[in-house]
Amino acid sequence: MNMTIYTLLGVLLPTITLSANEANKSNALESDTLSTVWTDTVKWRTVDLNEVLVVGFKESKQRQEPLSASSLSSNFLRNRNIQNVRELSTVLPNFYMPDYGSRQTSPIYIRGIGSKVNAPSVGLYVDGVPHFERSALDIDLSDISNVEVLRGPQGTLYGRNAIGGIINIYTYSPLEYQNTRVRVGYGSRNDVQAGASNYTKLSEHVGFSVSGNYHHNDGFFTNLYTGKKADNMDEANGRLSVVWKPAERWNMRLSGSANYVTQGGYPYGVYDAKTGELQPVNYNDPSSYRRTVVTSGLNLRYDGNRIGFNSQTAYQYIRDRQAIDQDFTPADKTFVTQRLQQNMVSQEFTLKSTTEGWYQHLTGVFGFYQGVDKNVENRSAGTVKHYDIPTLGVAFYHQSTFRIYKGVAVLAGVRYDYEYARERNAGSRLRFSQLTPKLTLQYRTPNSQLLYAAVSRGYKAGGFNTAFQSDDERTFNPEYNWNYELGTKLSFWQQRFTADLAIFYIDWRHQQVTQMIPGVGNLQRNAGHSVSKGVELSLQVRPAGHFVVGVNYGYTHARFLQYVRDEKTDYSHRYLPMVPQHTLSVTADYSLYRPCRAIDRLTFGGSVTGAGCIYWQEDNAVSQPFYALLSLKASATKGRFTWEVWSRNLTDTTYNTYYFTLSGSGYAQRGKPLTIGTSIIINI
Repeated sequence: MNMTIYTLLGVLLPTITLSANEANKSNALESDTLSTVWTDTVKWRTVDLNEVLVVGFKESKQRQEPLSASSLSSNFLRNRNIQNVRELSTVLPNFYMPDYGSRQTSPIYIRGIGSKVNAPSVGLYVDGVPHFERSALDIDLSDISNVEVLRGPQGTLYGRNAIGGIINIYTYSPLEYQNTRVRVGYGSRNDVQAGASNYTKLSEHVGFSVSGNYHHNDGFFTNLYTGKKADNMDEANGRLSVVWKPAERWNMRLSGSANYVTQGGYPYGVYDAKTGELQPVNYNDPSSYRRTVVTSGLNLRYDGNRIGFNSQTAYQYIRDRQAIDQDFTPADKTFVTQRLQQNMVSQEFTLKSTTEGWYQHLTGVFGFYQGVDKNVENRSAGTVKHYDIPTLGVAFYHQSTFRIYKGVAVLAGVRYDYEYARERNAGSRLRFSQLTPKLTLQYRTPNSQLLYAAVSRGYKAGGFNTAFQSDDERTFNPEYNWNYELGTKLSFWQQRFTADLAIFYIDWRHQQVTQMIPGVGNLQRNAGHSVSKGVELSLQVRPAGHFVVGVNYGYTHARFLQYVRDEKTDYSHRYLPMVPQHTLSVTADYSLYRPCRAIDRLTFGGSVTGAGCIYWQEDNAVSQPFYALLSLKASATKGRFTWEVWSRNLTDTTYNTYYFTLSGSGYAQRGKPLTIGTSIIINI
């Protein structure tokens, strides 16, 4: 079911779609990539290499599946200068990832479904490797082939806690893409970037790749008390992959990655909601965040004439440290240090039919073990708390597709999840189990226009709170939702105009809501009943071969239907916090080839992205009105060399990315102001 589509944003040149037997190749030849070819007349000329967008084992052909989804090519990411997952926010319909705090504070919201703390409500996979901890969600996107975002519950195939949706990230395979690239860049606030990658095909059956990147930024906001930047950052990451094809139908990939980031934090200042005035960051204890993530994966795949088999083994290690002045004032009131260490192992086996007959099926089993050790030290109170929470789970899933008659098909799936969690210090145990079904009816017209209706159940397990004040707050319960969706995918004039439209209604029960307790931390509770409904629209117009305009719009109306926090506080019928009612992006790209003898290609790209209104807390007392940001980029290529110039928030728009209240005062963080930069890329 979770099969990717060509979004209206990402395709800038004609694309090649992989067949079901070729779809294993988690890589892409970049569109608009210039290649030098030796001609019969012994002259060099420059041509375009068409892009290969890939899908994972569970997916099928692009833009043919009945679900709301988007696929962003490497070329689209490069033209937008998107460098990490957080920068995808508002680019896609109803996709929002607020920028505040640190890489640890990385909630993702799709259609209003998200989680501020604890386990995320949106799944993230990199080459099939799951990322369960929210501190590992905001990752670097250098040397990425393509990114897929599937909206709505994806629990039938992807499972654990995918109540809001799924993000699939794919890297290049050296068997399909060979290149050596060096990139250096410099921008505002002493923004320094450097990276290098190599993809080598040793033979027809063996290839390897290695890449490394470094990013430094001095920071945007100064702490008035210390006189230093509050949000400086240094990040380094590397990837290594070996691909071996022992036989025609077999493919094995061993990959590993490491990421280290250290940041200042948190740039919060006192905010007057009536006047809109934000005071400078001003607290005495320097705050920081440090994270190390190491991931490895082994993928084994077989594509037969009738049956395909996939095995995905994964391991992920996370170690992070958060030090935060929780009163955010010059007074020495509350300073908390949190340390987390995770070891996660998972294994998944999937079997599916590869024929194109009237019946297709997919069956799989998934298991994992996650060990999380967390220490919370409150220096002001002189307390240290330790939490040791191992969790293990197993799931079985199946999906069948029946092609009934002349374009009419029915897709039915179901998944069973069992999860066991233990808090060793308290001796507490939790067990959860759930069935998550899915049913879709689709109709494909003779000219390949698609209409569909779908209903699916989403589920997210409960868990332990690591911040609480009483025994009844030690745990929180699972949450559930039913997603009802109508959609269509249309294309006209030889795909020069394409349109995707989806209308959804989500009935959400026992929503897990985050509440901040001063001096203690974030507590998870269950609200009574919520609803999220809205629409998603994506348009792409290609008036000329190298000129593409894309529009993506999402509307979400998400409210509590029933949520009584206590005898004095009733949030029923209030809007859900951290959920923009509107998301909008308008993008345009235009390329000129050989405009003069000195330049092979000129590319101009621009985008306007916006979001709002956003209510920050359950009481809806303070909100961020709709705002829009303008970004531009231009690049010139000659042979192996490319020079880029880019800008973000060109109009220097003022807006807030976060707001909260603490001890009677409101605090906010401003969005990043105007930034400009340049970079040089060398393809060897």
